[in-house]
Amino acid sequence: MTDQPRKRLYGRSQGHKLSPRQQQLVVTLGAELSWSDEGRLDPAALLPGFETHVLEIGFGAAEHLIGQAQRNSETGYLGIEPFLNGVAKALTGIKAHALTNVRVKRADARDEIARMPDAAFDQIYLLFPDPWPKRRHAKRRFVQTETAAEFARLLKPGGRLRMATDVRVYADHALPILLETPGLSWTAQQASDWRDNPADHIVTRYQSKHLGDIDPVFFDFVKG
Repeated sequence: MTDQPRKRLYGRSQGHKLSPRQQQLVVTLGAELSWSDEGRLDPAALLPGFETHVLEIGFGAAEHLIGQAQRNSETGYLGIEPFLNGVAKALTGIKAHALTNVRVKRADARDEIARMPDAAFDQIYLLFPDPWPKRRHAKRRFVQTETAAEFARLLKPGGRLRMATDVRVYADHALPILLETPGLSWTAQQASDWRDNPADHIVTRYQSKHLGDIDPVFFDFVKG
């Protein structure tokens, strides 16, 4: 790993004003569960005592992150989200369910994963990322050749990546990149493997709104 310039975050970083309770959680619990912007970033050190570690990039309203952490208390979860309101919702869920297996940070995930060691995660989720549908904005999409290579580097042998989208242009953009990434193998054997919700998937309110131009597709890859 080498030091890289911090990348520009596109789009809004905050929506509606936080409630006083959310603001307090960001200041207190948020500071406790976040981590430094500098130096090496080791998920196993951030979440000691867990043999399995999972990363969710851009967790939005955190329903999937919190739900998975509730289901799998023996697994450590790291969540990275640039949107302040999403972080506040994650902290609310962590507090409400007294979760001790989750840490979250408001940040650009590209900066954070560049500081992480090889083979750090058993699972990586990138669910319904901002599609940036206009062609001139394609470079703003999270899935690029460079980030796909980082996914492969960060996964343990046999580890899994799940990417989901409900926007056709993003699916057409991301799948070829992931298919061409050394070390990643697509697990799909039939259409239902990408058209149906995976058995362990948690459907969020965002997904239920059907805001995209296609039904959700799920691309599951395994690290060879």
